[in-house]
Amino acid sequence: MQDDIFGEAITAFFKTKKEQVITVSNEDFDDDEIAVSYLFRDYKQMPPIEQKALQLSKGKVLDVGCGAGSHSLYLQNTKKIDVTAIDTSTGAINICNLRGITNTNCEDFYKHKGTYDTLLFLMNGSGIIGKLEQFNAFFTKVKELLAPNGQVFIDSSDLIFLFENENGEHWIDATKGYYGELKYQISFNHKSSEIFDWLYVDFNTLKRACQVHGFNCELILEGNHYDYLAKLTLI
Repeated sequence: MQDDIFGEAITAFFKTKKEQVITVSNEDFDDDEIAVSYLFRDYKQMPPIEQKALQLSKGKVLDVGCGAGSHSLYLQNTKKIDVTAIDTSTGAINICNLRGITNTNCEDFYKHKGTYDTLLFLMNGSGIIGKLEQFNAFFTKVKELLAPNGQVFIDSSDLIFLFENENGEHWIDATKGYYGELKYQISFNHKSSEIFDWLYVDFNTLKRACQVHGFNCELILEGNHYDYLAKLTLI
């Protein structure tokens, strides 16, 4: 059984209130760190992209990859919306329950059953797709879960800025595949996860994939650094 790295970090912070850090590693870039307290932020502390997605959420909502449950808590307690929070981390779901989220499930998105008016994929929600070749499986599952006239909110970033030289030009080695397909490993408290696929997708690529799979794709909001929020609806 794999260690629940994410869940251990969330649980440690929840119990001690002492800052904890998750290290994110990729072989092509320097290690990054995520302050676990950020996963417990309230609505006012969230970036505009997340705030906008929550503002537009309606009906029965599925919060995919909920983490510590901050988005679900806002929808449940402030907007009084029927929200279900799911995550593959047992520890994260346990903390969601302790924080008072009524409906939770520890399970993979692709195994979840139900019908929802709004699907939320936030904090680079496109990461769950893993690779461009997995778009078909992703959209097939979304169609299964989405109610008539339902909506999907997903955020991501265009990593093109990582390949910019001093002249403002971009050079990408096409032989390495799509530049937004990364492999990550997370570590906490001297434990590390298995390496996993994570997808950052530029808006135009997402829009083309949506068109192929029968979805409209609308750019709702752009962030300050190549990040954006998109709304998907069935054609």
